[in-house]
Order: sequence, then structure tokens, then C-alpha cells
Amino acid sequence: MNILNMFKNDKNLQNEINDEIIVARFPVLLWVSLVYAASVILQVVYGLNWVNTLIFTLCYIVHLYLHWNLYKIPKTKVWIFFLVQGLLILTCALLMPYSSPAILIGLLPVLIGQSIGIYYQKRKISLVALYCLVIFFYTMLYLGNHYDLYLIMPLFSLMLILVVAYASLFFQQVHARIRTQTFLRDLEKAHKKVEELTLANERQRLARDLHDTLAQGVAGIIMQLEAVNAHLTNGNTSRSQEFLQISMGQARRILAEARLAIDNLRVKSAANIEFEESVGNEIRRFTLATGIHIHSQIEIVSLLPGTIKEHSLQIISECLMNITKHAKADSVWVNVSERPGILHLEVRDNGAGFDTNLIGQKTGHYGILGMQERVRLIGGNLDIKSRPTGTHIQIEVPIHEGEGK
Repeated sequence: MNILNMFKNDKNLQNEINDEIIVARFPVLLWVSLVYAASVILQVVYGLNWVNTLIFTLCYIVHLYLHWNLYKIPKTKVWIFFLVQGLLILTCALLMPYSSPAILIGLLPVLIGQSIGIYYQKRKISLVALYCLVIFFYTMLYLGNHYDLYLIMPLFSLMLILVVAYASLFFQQVHARIRTQTFLRDLEKAHKKVEELTLANERQRLARDLHDTLAQGVAGIIMQLEAVNAHLTNGNTSRSQEFLQISMGQARRILAEARLAIDNLRVKSAANIEFEESVGNEIRRFTLATGIHIHSQIEIVSLLPGTIKEHSLQIISECLMNITKHAKADSVWVNVSERPGILHLEVRDNGAGFDTNLIGQKTGHYGILGMQERVRLIGGNLDIKSRPTGTHIQIEVPIHEGEGK
């Protein structure tokens, strides 16, 4: 296969290949020039024919020109190059009969070496080698050098071995270098893709943290302030003061959670707190804010991984916030239990329910989408069932041994 065609879609790689080939052409041009000088000297020694020498020089110039522009020839027309080059070598050898051994030994192995870089296929290289051998034997027999053939043939074979070995090694190095460059480019593209995915994940995490802290907290304060306004309108000052105290406490909690979210973004580490205590704090805040009693059962034995604790706590908080804003329930059940290798979370209420088919379709309602993302991140399963008599949310998360921290 032509090494230029292997990477025809990559212009930078093609330029690198061209640079490698240009560097490789100079030693070959030097060798071919030496062959020309030796051929002329030998012909002068045995009798110089100016007409033949002039035609020989012109053929040699064409031979050099084709050699220099070999890699500009389309792949489908390369066979014409080898055909013409072989005929030029044959013509040069016939024009300079006394120099024919030097011409044949010096140029035919080089032509075979070029086929290695062009085709890199054994069948086509063998055809070029056979073509060159036919030219070699035809020229020697045509010029009547039968006795010289036994002396020249070993030299030709040695030259052929050297050139083929050099060409094979050189083009193997070129291919290896190009494959390395391709691998490095692919690695760079993969690295950029990882950076893009990391940035996207960080944006999603930031969106979830903002929703779970600022958005939920502010929504809760607004509801409590509305309750304060309603009680003030009815002249119930004591109840209004109770809700104001709750609002101030919740505002402080929101500020603390916002600072914790900022710390997590900077340090990227979850707080090392007891999961049961954290769930209990969420339940107490919910009860204080809404007056709705929660029937809770929390039974955890294993030390949960920090990631599972963080996401599970935020999921429970999101469920309770949705109940506060939408459910119109008067009873809530929260169960957290552990089965072998499984953490089971359950939150249900006796509220009005909602249409689960509308999840993710309403603009500005991203709570359940955030829950789905969190469940996916910890490798769990989320099941949401909602009817006019209430909503039931179940989550199962696998717990692998040795992950606790």
C-alpha cells in the first residue's frame, strides 16, 4: 500500500511523509549520480561515442526527474512509472555497452527498492523485481556478455540484497513513525473529549447543588414568609413569630449549605458525617417548616461510601421539598434500610400525586431530573409511582464492600 494513500485524509501526516521521503531521496540521487559518472568514465576508457553519450545523458536526466517526482504520481498510474524507468535503464545500458554492468547493478536494485516504498505488498514488489531481472538478463545476453554474467550476477545479487534491506528498514521506520504520530493525535483528541465530558459533568453537578441548596431553600423561605403574611393578616402574631424564627433558621441553614457546596467545588470532598443523623436533621427541618408528621424508620449498619451518602441525602431532601410544594399531604413515610449489598430508600405520602408522564417536560421543574441523575451516578435504580391518593418513590443502590469512607 502506498504510504501516502494510507493517510490521505490527514494533510499534516502527508506533509510529514513527504519530508521523510525527500530526506531519503538525496542518498539515492547521490548514488545514481555516481553510477552516471562511473558509466561515462568506463565508456571513455573503452571508446566514447558522443551521440550515444548525449542520448544516454538525456535518458538519465529523464530517469532522475521521474525518480524525484515519483510520489506525485497517482497510485493508479504508478505501474507506468516502473515500466518507463525499466525501459530507460535498458536504453541506457544498450547505449553504453561497456558501462552496462555498472548501469544494471547500480539502477535496477534501486528501482526494486522504490517499489517497496510505493506498494508495500509482496505480490506487486515481486512483479517489479521479476521485471527488473528480465531487463538484466536480456541486456547481458543481448550484448553478448555471457562470460561476464557469472561475475556480474553475484555483484548484482549483493547489491539487490543491500538495497532491499535498506528500503525495507527505512519504510518500516517511516510507517512506525507515522503510526506513532497517529496514535498521539488520537490520544490528544481523546484527552480533549475527556476534558469536555468532565466540564459537562461539573456543570451538571453545579446545577444540582444550586437546585438542592439555593433553589429549594429559597422556595421554602418564600412559603414560610407567605404563612407569616397570612397569620399577620389574621392577627395571629405569636404564630407569625414562630414562622419567622423557622425562616431565620432555614436562611442560616441555606447559607451553611451554600458554603458547603462552594467548599465541595473547591476541595471536591464530601463532609464526613453520620448518614442517619443527616437524614434525621432533614426530617426535623421538614416537620418544623410544614407541621407535617413523618413516620420514619432508619436502619443502617454498614459504613456507606461518601458519594452514596451525599446523593442519597440530597434525594431525600428533594423528595421532601416536592411534598412541601406540590403534594398537599398530611402524612409522610421515610424508610431507609439495608439489605445484603443493597441500600433501600423509600419516601411516600398521601397527597394529590402527579402525572409521571410529564417528568422533564415542564420548564423550570428539574427536581426529579436531578434525582434521576443522582441515582444514575451512584449506579442505583429509581422507581416512581404516583396516584391521586399519593406518591411512592423507591430507590435501590448497590453497596460494594470496601467502598466505605
